Amino acid sequence: MTGTGRTVGGRRERLRAETTAEIKDTALRLMADGGPDAITLRAIAREMGMTANAIYGYFATRDELVTTLIADVYEALADAVDAAWAQAPGDDPAARILAWADAFRGWALANPEGFRLVYGDPVPGYEAPEGGPAPDAARRVCTGLTALADAAWPYAEAHYRHSAFTWDDFDAGLLDKVRPAFPELPPAAVALALRIWGHLHGLVALEVYGHLGRQTSSPDKLFREELAQLTRTLGMPHTG
Repeated sequence: MTGTGRTVGGRRERLRAETTAEIKDTALRLMADGGPDAITLRAIAREMGMTANAIYGYFATRDELVTTLIADVYEALADAVDAAWAQAPGDDPAARILAWADAFRGWALANPEGFRLVYGDPVPGYEAPEGGPAPDAARRVCTGLTALADAAWPYAEAHYRHSAFTWDDFDAGLLDKVRPAFPELPPAAVALALRIWGHLHGLVALEVYGHLGRQTSSPDKLFREELAQLTRTLGMPHTG
């Protein structure tokens, strides 16, 4: 009897996990087709052939679902870029930057709906929980991005000797994430991290939204040459 109970309970848990995953997949698909305001629990229930009341048993509110989606997306992104950084040769800082950037682009192209959810238009009316929907993953991505500037800084510092940036120029939440991890970096280095972010994010966003495909058949080549030029401009050596 106990064994039967465990079997029934395990089946219920498995079915619940499968339905939860389908709800999240359906939400992302609806967003891809109709934009961020297409994510509603009623629309998802209709798409899945569920009643509205049934879907509330999985997510009490639309915002709870969106928070879960953002957390999943951020965790997957953080895992991808952290792994790429760790696997790149430690004695080649330029290669580490390119590896992190390639991982970001690869993740974005494999998960365009997730990219649009966290880096595209906000979901109308969404109210994130205190601390954000994915505080740990967001910190990992922010510190990973700052690690790119940290790797470049010994070579780039001379270019930013007269930078006018001060700590007051940055969001307090950003500084709370990056300064404990990189206490020696000056404000100009954090500004450099944002510049690097602009280089890689801009091209990736154009590609994810389908704009680069109209202009070039080699967006991957454009991306890699842009990042390679950036590291050369910063005076970074390549050992590989």
